Amino acid sequence: MSDTSLASGFAAWQAAGFDAAACPVRNVLDRIGDKWTMLTLAALAAAPRRFSELHRIMPDISKRMLTQTLRDLERDGLATRHVFPTKPPRVEYRLSLLGQSVLEPLATLVRWAKDNHSSIRAARTRFDGTPASDVQGSFGSSAISSG
Repeated sequence: MSDTSLASGFAAWQAAGFDAAACPVRNVLDRIGDKWTMLTLAALAAAPRRFSELHRIMPDISKRMLTQTLRDLERDGLATRHVFPTKPPRVEYRLSLLGQSVLEPLATLVRWAKDNHSSIRAARTRFDGTPASDVQGSFGSSAISSG
């Protein structure tokens, strides 16, 4: 999607008077953009995994948060839960076709974040070092000069 089609799509959305709370982009990005969702999707991209394996891969996520993330992914149709009839039952999580379809755009976003991380950190440092009274003026002039 080009910059102009993104801008014109946004303008059309505003002109139609759509409710921001009902915005499908916000709704989806709220889920996909969550830190744990992105990591879980990435972990499931390689192979189906059991809960304990996912927890070992992401040791800083709590079991409660991992459970909630997996339920949310299942609810949204991005992952499926498979129970195998063994004793004790074995449960495995896999990406659905819909979940697999988000991997390419997610990989693009991850690449962009990696490529631009140092620039973003530098911008934050510059911003944080700027006195609050100067922020509006410097933002406005830099936005004009870079546009």
